[in-house]
Amino acid sequence: MGWIIALIVGGVAGWLASMVMNRDGSMGIFWNIVVGCVGSLIGNALSGPLLGVQGTVQAFSLTGLIIAFIGAVVLLAIVNLIQRGRVR
Repeated sequence: MGWIIALIVGGVAGWLASMVMNRDGSMGIFWNIVVGCVGSLIGNALSGPLLGVQGTVQAFSLTGLIIAFIGAVVLLAIVNLIQRGRVR
């Protein structure tokens, strides 16, 4: 059951991040889920040592969603930087 919640929360986080980074038109639901789940891993890797905050997307929590969203924004910024040579 946890992986279903992780996919849903990852999809929402990826969708929100793609809206913020202005990439919503070029991404479908599959890539939103991928970006959200990978963003969750990045967010947890950054927030744990830096802030001492851990969040998970396997059991829905607002902290986990926020961390996944921030990680997804970081991931999309890196992708934009590589593809276009600029962050936005």
